[in-house]
Amino acid sequence: MQIKEARFIKSSQKTKDCPKPDKPEYAFIGRSNVGKSSLINMLTGRKKLAKISGTPGKTQLINHFLINNEWYLVDLPGYGYAKVSKSQRHKFGKLIEEYIFTRENLMCLFVLIDSRIPLQKSDLEFMLALGRKSIPFCIVFTKTDKLKKTTYDKHISSISDKLLEYWEELPPVFHTSSVSGKGRDEILSFIENINKKW
Repeated sequence: MQIKEARFIKSSQKTKDCPKPDKPEYAFIGRSNVGKSSLINMLTGRKKLAKISGTPGKTQLINHFLINNEWYLVDLPGYGYAKVSKSQRHKFGKLIEEYIFTRENLMCLFVLIDSRIPLQKSDLEFMLALGRKSIPFCIVFTKTDKLKKTTYDKHISSISDKLLEYWEELPPVFHTSSVSGKGRDEILSFIENINKKW
């Protein structure tokens, strides 16, 4: 898939305020500081489409981007640690939950995992909740360029083994680097194939 056009449409505080669900939609989510904005910019080929911040928890709304006038890419608030109050975290949690469990045109959720660190409790709990609700999702390992191959393979194997304690098989998995562009073609091809079924 070639990204010919990518433009910001709107930010929404609630799911009911999101754009009309008349196009397939793909949302990206992960713990704070996982590299979500960098990945979105890499996928779309736009350096400043999603705002990158050194401050975890910067994304606080549901952000819609229209791609090729055909499908929506959605940037969701992060979960887990963020420099916000407990009440704000609860608010984000409710926002995310409402969107994921009720958005009718959500085709797939891309869950971003930092490949440099062990699987976090918040990551595991979030993915298990998706499984219980039968929400289609993929796992996207980010920052793969930050590790030596042997260390990376060891990390991924450990995370996969942990997930297989709960599931018979893993959901689709992508290995990405916002620096080198690794994983871009694979993710866009995956989206393109699903769009054909819309």
